[in-house]
Amino acid sequence: MKKTVGLITIIDNDNFGNRLQNYATQEVLKNLGVDIVTIKNARWTNNRHSIKLIIKKFLIDIKNIFQQKNKNRQKNFIKFNQNIMFSDYKVTINNYRKYLEKFNYCIVGSDQVWNPMGGGYRDLSPVELLHNIKTKKISFSSSFGISSIPLELRSTTAQDLKKFDYMSVREERGKEIVDELTGRKDIEVLIDPTMALSKTDWEKVMKKPKMLKSSKYILNYFLGELSLERKLQIENFAKENGYEIIDILNPNSKFFECGPSEFLYLEKNASLICTDSFHSSVFAIIFQRPFLVFDREDKSANMSSRLDTLLKKFKMENRKYCKKIEQKDLKCNYADTNKILEKEQRKVYRFLMKALELKDSEIHE
Repeated sequence: MKKTVGLITIIDNDNFGNRLQNYATQEVLKNLGVDIVTIKNARWTNNRHSIKLIIKKFLIDIKNIFQQKNKNRQKNFIKFNQNIMFSDYKVTINNYRKYLEKFNYCIVGSDQVWNPMGGGYRDLSPVELLHNIKTKKISFSSSFGISSIPLELRSTTAQDLKKFDYMSVREERGKEIVDELTGRKDIEVLIDPTMALSKTDWEKVMKKPKMLKSSKYILNYFLGELSLERKLQIENFAKENGYEIIDILNPNSKFFECGPSEFLYLEKNASLICTDSFHSSVFAIIFQRPFLVFDREDKSANMSSRLDTLLKKFKMENRKYCKKIEQKDLKCNYADTNKILEKEQRKVYRFLMKALELKDSEIHE
């Protein structure tokens, strides 16, 4: 009989990286022959946000209320979610133990599942920390998303983190935080689950955007503000070289309606990717595309450290944008990077096999 896994992760139907890491985690575990479902978590499905986020979302909704592309975007996210097996129930802080203890294992990860500021909160939910659950508990490439846990949350967080049977995090700073809180020395640092799948795996769920006509384009993927100087740099380079610019996150762009499957296609086929995003950089590496990483210029920062870690790990420090885009930026040597990626992928599977108490004979391809 197959072992069963309940996955606790962030469910956000407006975030490419989140949806793709959710799918990747599922597929990696399926490759190991376990039955896995993603748990519908009320924390992320009730849309409880800070006032600032509510206002921001309201303004975007107003701007797009008469635009069909916004509806199409939601449809494309929903369509991608059909690739993910969700639970037919929703857990809350009042009932999560009842449901999660039905599984052989509970896995928390990836993404910023332990960010106390996530979704407008200032706490860490007992659900994400698997508080008092008797089922075996595993953290898979989890992230805190911040440099330290607020003082008032440290004691309770430490108690729960101590009780995880196996622990892996996504960043070195995450390992340090767990060590500082618990004294644990058995923490592994693993790549994001999206990188544990091959290029071929991702091609199975990609889809060409119907509005894409050009084969020569620069993909812009900026979560933070893009200064006029940098915007002009990209535009001038595109004009000089005959590239279209595709800005997938701009509500005014025809490409705004793209979902995760279309995003994958645009990443795989871009002539150059300009980004300040972790997951956009990840998929540039997976698909071996030329890319440039821009530091965040606004207050939404706290992303540069994990991007720097990513580039350092894969020997891609030369992909940092440095005041000018040049012809040499269209070439990218992935020889060393591919070897490192293969090594890191093996680490992921070794960790999960150990955590799930699997033998080679139990793995179903």
